[in-house]
Amino acid sequence: MNLEFSKVTRKGPITIVTLSRPERYNALHIHSHAELAKVFDDFVADPEQWVAIVTGAGDKAFCAGNDLKWQAEGGKMGAPPTGFAGLTSRYDCNKPIIAAVNGVAMGGGFEIALACDLIIASENATFGLPEPRVGLAALTGGLQRLPREIGLKRALGMILTGRHVTAREGFELGFVNEVVPSGQALASAERWAAEICQNGPLAVRASKEAVYRGLSTTVEQATAEQFSYPGIVTMMKSQDWIEGPKAFSEKRKPKWSGK
Repeated sequence: MNLEFSKVTRKGPITIVTLSRPERYNALHIHSHAELAKVFDDFVADPEQWVAIVTGAGDKAFCAGNDLKWQAEGGKMGAPPTGFAGLTSRYDCNKPIIAAVNGVAMGGGFEIALACDLIIASENATFGLPEPRVGLAALTGGLQRLPREIGLKRALGMILTGRHVTAREGFELGFVNEVVPSGQALASAERWAAEICQNGPLAVRASKEAVYRGLSTTVEQATAEQFSYPGIVTMMKSQDWIEGPKAFSEKRKPKWSGK
């Protein structure tokens, strides 16, 4: 696939997706959305790829969100069914995705990060949903995910004012997993990804599916229903279901097949 607005690097079972429009602070338009949708389609479909990392080109921006200049210039707007960056509406992806945030993550950029399972932020990272300042609203998941992650009052404090939040405050609020020195977000995200990859890939996916599906119901109901979830059914029928305990009993590292 010929990529114009992004770059893809694979390191073993880890896919690194770099948003690459640095001249626009990695802001996205209709063509970059379509390209990224295909990139993530490929990641989801590839059995050899277990974890994805999303980052931005350069040290100034992860993603400045929607390309308002493109919109002002009369450019056609729109995103694929899988959402902003082909990611924010991808609710059926059980493979872990990590955001390595370097610089600004505003509007849709913050919504991309919120759609990821983990956020690793450099000290120079800033987050916000400033859409109301230009008469818009964060309608690609941010208004729903942020309250669920940090609580209603704190989320509304960010949403209604459109204020910017530092990486350190994001950590204190609870939507950032780790704050690292500037320039080290990607390396730290790779460290997290490598740690995830030490675990059984089907077990990781089953766990992610159970967590997200359980959020929409009670603990009692989710605990009862989880054994029917596709990811858990697949895990319990897999070779890895046998390999993990066998490797433990033999005091060796497991050889995961993902099957």
